[in-house]
Amino acid sequence: MDNNSNNGGVEPGRILPGPTNPMVTPLLTDLYQFTMAYAYWKAGKHNERAVFDLYFRKNPFRGEYTVFAGLEECIRFIANFKLNDIQIAFLRKTFPPSCEEGFFDYLRGIDCSDVQVYAIPEGSIVFPKVPLVRVEGPVAAVQLLETPFLNLINYASLVTTNAARHRCVAGSSKNLLEFGLRRAQGPDGGLSASNNVAAGRLFGIPLRGTHSHAFVSSYMSLDEIIDKSLKSSDGSRTCVNFVSLVQSCLNKIQWSVSLRGIFSETNQSELAAFTSYALAFPNSFLALVDTYDVMKSGIPNFCAVALALNELGYRAAGIRLDSGDLAYLSRESRNFFCKIEEEFKVPDFGKTGITASNDLNEETLDALNKQGHEVDSFGIGTYLVTCYSQAALGCVFKLVEINTQPRIKLSEDVSKVSIPCKKRCYRLYGREGYALVGERILCRHPFNESKRAYVVPQRVEELLKCYWPGSPDSPREELPDLKDTRDRCMKQLEQMRPDHLRRLNPTPYKVSVSAKLYDFIHFLWLNEAPVGELQ
Repeated sequence: MDNNSNNGGVEPGRILPGPTNPMVTPLLTDLYQFTMAYAYWKAGKHNERAVFDLYFRKNPFRGEYTVFAGLEECIRFIANFKLNDIQIAFLRKTFPPSCEEGFFDYLRGIDCSDVQVYAIPEGSIVFPKVPLVRVEGPVAAVQLLETPFLNLINYASLVTTNAARHRCVAGSSKNLLEFGLRRAQGPDGGLSASNNVAAGRLFGIPLRGTHSHAFVSSYMSLDEIIDKSLKSSDGSRTCVNFVSLVQSCLNKIQWSVSLRGIFSETNQSELAAFTSYALAFPNSFLALVDTYDVMKSGIPNFCAVALALNELGYRAAGIRLDSGDLAYLSRESRNFFCKIEEEFKVPDFGKTGITASNDLNEETLDALNKQGHEVDSFGIGTYLVTCYSQAALGCVFKLVEINTQPRIKLSEDVSKVSIPCKKRCYRLYGREGYALVGERILCRHPFNESKRAYVVPQRVEELLKCYWPGSPDSPREELPDLKDTRDRCMKQLEQMRPDHLRRLNPTPYKVSVSAKLYDFIHFLWLNEAPVGELQ
């Protein structure tokens, strides 16, 4: 990082809709933001030009990287920032009667047209102390943005980092399905796909889902199925009694030479549920097979329905395992499918999809990889969306300059000392293409004088770009769509050194400052810190 301003800006922007969550309004903030705004206004300081940095101090989940998310929601918020009459009336009642009426007139006029927002592109891999967002503008107005920005970025970045970590453990070849809506603290979601219908509508995330154990146990017998007919996939013929076809297929499996002895009688209510679901969704039949017994009932019943669908030109999507020894059951299920393919001459039946769920997390994914498994997709819920192993990221919003004068926040805890000045931030890349810390440059640890190194980068990338120049009609960086953001994240993860990404004892990524900024930090530190006196 270096202490120079950034004069970015490119394409004309579009008019932006408001935040996705209608709860995100100017009142979604701490009371002290408004009380400070009043004090600034009362003192005549409210229009003083201030610069704030939003950053975090420590990577989450005992790792050495974080994925930046939430920027688009922040820009939507600031683009539509306006206190309405109802909100002003509420604030008037909240404040002491001694507050002057002119302050509420001032609040009514704030629209953030004099505020600029610079940020690292959403989906980027980021590190402690580096500003994710820099906000410039009148100090009172910018203070009113602090809490909403932190709220929108803290959780989004935390849960996105959690998702990225699960992806790194599972590997790029596996599908990861977000199944956490019912246990999440909020309504957002999504990995490769999601079961959250609202996320599908709002963000275009592919939707995936099966049925619950309740659906299976709600059936008592095959007699409950009234409409038993099913047209073939090409519409050329109709199977009048699909139930009988399923029973015939199950009978063939029971008498199969290669499968004899694995099971005898299956649960007929489960078979009824599977048959009913296949009649409803013949093109995407995926069954939850662990309601009673996976290998003695669930898998044979699924295969019977899948074979019946195959005779009509359909292909079953697969199964979901939600309990038990997932590694063992997935291997046994795969073996069963392969035997079905071989004996019944059904092409690619052995490749039938296997999805696993049941409170999966990084540790269980890692354990499954070590044990060996045949799972194609993982449904990850509670541990992903609740960020079970870490409750918060801990982003902060600190004043670094006011009226062009650098400011610093000191603390006995060095990790809480802020880096002053309006800064430019760079990522430096080495010969192998991995991101380095930032011609031959002396890079220094911001607070440890012995940690320093000369770096000769092969490529330099400036990080902070202007996403809000004060008006949606002014030139600014375009906000990428969700796919581009995801692609950015995956590409940057690929550019990271493996030792920075590993789960256990990852190598810390070095964040440094220029020699000039290092000297200034320590000059300002000594200048601002009071000098003690010994008696």
